[in-house]
Amino acid sequence: MESRAAGQDKMADRTVWLPQFFDYTYDTVRMRTAYRCRAYPDQGQRAALNRTFGCVRVVWNHSLAERHRRWHTDHTGMTYAQSDRALTTMKQDPGLAFLSEVSSVPLQQTLRHQHQAFSAFFAKRARYPRFKSRRSRQSAHYTRSAFSLRSGVLRLAKMSTPLPFVWSWPDVDVTGLDPTMVIVSREEDGRWYVTFTIDTDDPEPLPAAGRAVGIDLGVTDFAATSHGDKIANPRHLDRKSRNLARYQRRLARRPPPSSPAPTGRSATRDGTSCTASVPASSARTTWSRSRT
Repeated sequence: MESRAAGQDKMADRTVWLPQFFDYTYDTVRMRTAYRCRAYPDQGQRAALNRTFGCVRVVWNHSLAERHRRWHTDHTGMTYAQSDRALTTMKQDPGLAFLSEVSSVPLQQTLRHQHQAFSAFFAKRARYPRFKSRRSRQSAHYTRSAFSLRSGVLRLAKMSTPLPFVWSWPDVDVTGLDPTMVIVSREEDGRWYVTFTIDTDDPEPLPAAGRAVGIDLGVTDFAATSHGDKIANPRHLDRKSRNLARYQRRLARRPPPSSPAPTGRSATRDGTSCTASVPASSARTTWSRSRT
């Protein structure tokens, strides 16, 4: 009993000490939600954001390459603090001086995301992190120190003009939002989006109905309830298969593309070369052989 009481006192001391160490506490009754809407940056803002996306890719790829090198040479990993110090060294490199032209917050955030990606990989919850490409989806994460949202006007760090966006939730007042992070992204089709992440309270539960219902998922029917109600299966695969067959029939009816007429010199098996010429007034091909 004494050891148990001592263990409880030690745990209570740790609980009191944790907020002092981390400088903040986690609220278990809060949840995070996000609002994603279309953004319409002008030409100058697109250039600035594309520059930021490029710097994010450079920092991610350099840090990932350094992790590869450390593991294959020294069999050691890299902590977030070490990658953060490496970012400072990268900015001092004359060849990477352009990293100082953009906000440092998205660069630090990409290092945090890489550290979380490796933690998830070693915990067998995700695959190994890969290098970023300019052809894929691009994004930059801004925390509260790198953006401001006042009266529905969004301003980002290192940008002189506000970023225009279209709010798509009429039942939510954008002027009352207090986002913890703003994510600006550009999809592969060229469309721009801005995402606001917000910490809110848990929604109030609905009043108890006084009865319960069981739901059974099936194949013939999508779902069946214990009251006998059935929800039909939408059968998306069958519909897509019919569309695919129609497109394949349409492609099969098209004439094959015409191959271009042979021109120039081409080598033959016996070591000679043949030259083909197609006169405009005749469809015949005249071949002349010459010894090489």
